[in-house]
Amino acid sequence: MRKLILALALAGTALSSSAVAAEKLKIGTEGAYPPFNFVDSSGKIGGFDVEIGLALCERMKVECEVVAQDWDGIIPGLLAKKYDMIIASMFITEERKKQVAFTNPYYLAAMTHAAPKGAGISAFSNEALQGKVIGAQSGTTQADYIAAVYPDAEIKLYPTQDEANLDMVNGRLDLQVGDMLPLLDWVTKNGDGKGCCELVGEPITDKKFVGDGVGIAVRQEDNEMREKLNKALDEIRADGTYKKINDKYFTIDVYTMK
Repeated sequence: MRKLILALALAGTALSSSAVAAEKLKIGTEGAYPPFNFVDSSGKIGGFDVEIGLALCERMKVECEVVAQDWDGIIPGLLAKKYDMIIASMFITEERKKQVAFTNPYYLAAMTHAAPKGAGISAFSNEALQGKVIGAQSGTTQADYIAAVYPDAEIKLYPTQDEANLDMVNGRLDLQVGDMLPLLDWVTKNGDGKGCCELVGEPITDKKFVGDGVGIAVRQEDNEMREKLNKALDEIRADGTYKKINDKYFTIDVYTMK
């Protein structure tokens, strides 16, 4: 009987280990923030964030599935266990740390202003921009920034960055604030952005708004996963995997911004 009980216990342990090994992790991303995350013409989610996430999963030897989630609900979705991590160009800020835990930064970031070409905007004080229509994506640190810095402007918030860009193309925004790399991509590549708009002013690097870089968010209790992600990030930096992905999307190393 003792041998039977021991055999059953060992079998149960093996089954449990197999279940853990076969577990599929889910990555939550927005899917509307090119070139970091987007949905292509075939309906597949891609972009820098996604490729980095899948490379980390491969290094950790776990299978991962990518899930699209609107930005406004992306942290609530993590807390509700719809996915296991957020890889969506999320700035590491003290306010967000109250809800989630972050890995080390997987790239650095700054914000910037964009304006229609020839708008002549060169001063970026509340007084200079009083009454101007200024836009940003809702639920972002960019939205926090324009609310804090330009309280006398007319502020317009959008569910996605693409919608803010479209309103600027159509003449409904005097200025917008966004993440520097996506806006740089928008105004320098072929398309509406290159035709209509340009980056203006100096990069916005105030840590109150851009935090300590861009990190992967996990639930606060998932410290083991956070540590594994940090280790995997170090490894893909060391072996050139990160650089290979980086160079598909950018002409600079976004990990160092050099």
